[in-house]
Amino acid sequence: MFSRLRHFSHKNNFFLLGPRGTGKSTLLKKRFNVDKCLWLDLLNSAIEERFLHNPSELYTLVKSLPPEIEYVVIDEIQKVPKLLDEVHRLIEESNKIFILTGSSARKLRRGGANLLAGRAFVYHLHALSCFELGDQFDLANFLHWGALPKVIGYETTQDKHEFLLAYTDTYLKEEIWSEQIVRKLQPFRRFLEVAAQCNGKIINYANIARDVGVDDKTIKEYFTILEDTLIGFFLESFHNSFRKRLAEKPKFYFFDPGIVRALSRRLTVPLEPKTTTYGEVFEHFIILEFIKLSSYFRPDYRFSFIRTVGDVEVDLVIERPGERLLCIEIKSSDKIAQEDIASFSRLTKDIHDCEAIVLSQDIFMKKYGHVTCMPWKEGIAHYFPEVKPRNGS
Repeated sequence: MFSRLRHFSHKNNFFLLGPRGTGKSTLLKKRFNVDKCLWLDLLNSAIEERFLHNPSELYTLVKSLPPEIEYVVIDEIQKVPKLLDEVHRLIEESNKIFILTGSSARKLRRGGANLLAGRAFVYHLHALSCFELGDQFDLANFLHWGALPKVIGYETTQDKHEFLLAYTDTYLKEEIWSEQIVRKLQPFRRFLEVAAQCNGKIINYANIARDVGVDDKTIKEYFTILEDTLIGFFLESFHNSFRKRLAEKPKFYFFDPGIVRALSRRLTVPLEPKTTTYGEVFEHFIILEFIKLSSYFRPDYRFSFIRTVGDVEVDLVIERPGERLLCIEIKSSDKIAQEDIASFSRLTKDIHDCEAIVLSQDIFMKKYGHVTCMPWKEGIAHYFPEVKPRNGS
């Protein structure tokens, strides 16, 4: 079992949201005494069917629990959203603590999860962070296969390969098709491959629509489905005006590099350092690390990117309440020279009250004018002191 950075309240009701396979159930079973829990797994078709037909049965079941049962855990609550009405009632009428896991914010919202507003905390669990792996962390494997716990646990490349292919197929069948989120599976299947190929790039809805064979509106809906089912997230273009921020075209990132490689059919293609593809995957990895750690320790951080009309980019911009704007350039190189960051340096010099850093695989810390260059792992830990770099990087 990996040492996860996600911590919970043991005295409050909460949702634990995250993509399938990130270890939600495993973590809960480690943190909460199962002898004190009523555990309802809605991935069990018999249990799902039972509560679909009679959600009110949850009320009578919980009201009859003995005092030693302190927690009611409902796994994948989005499978039966109507249970939220009963949970709402039971929170008011019982002394049990409810723990609800889910992998689809879409179905929860449509099922009335807003009824629990103020009555349940909301936590997120992501794929593994490099800091959770300690000495088991290997950058090359992380970039190639991703960070899902089961992938890390497999010893052979064949097992990793087959798991990722099965995961993407299961996602299509269980999260999308069986829940009737899309009416036609084939265009969505094609969309996933194209979207994976566009991971981390500015979204051009018209081009993707042409490649998939559907209209722009459908492509926008498809991306919303990915976001709502926690498979990925938008990174908006930075602007001081929130209205203008939304007017710019965003980027889209999947939640895990291994999933991107599986969907784009590149699992068998070697990931070679000093190539454009390697640089893109390394950038994706660093951005995900910031997203994960912010979710666990700095949930009020806001993320975006900057791209000028001259195609000069700041890979990641972090707005930190009460602190300076943090602008981050990500380089996969193991040797950073001043000329490598000239454009980034010029751009960030013109940004008011900005802290500019470069994260790379260079093992030495350097300073070029106002820009600080840091080894990537030490750099991330600098902004999240809750984690400490360990050997094995």
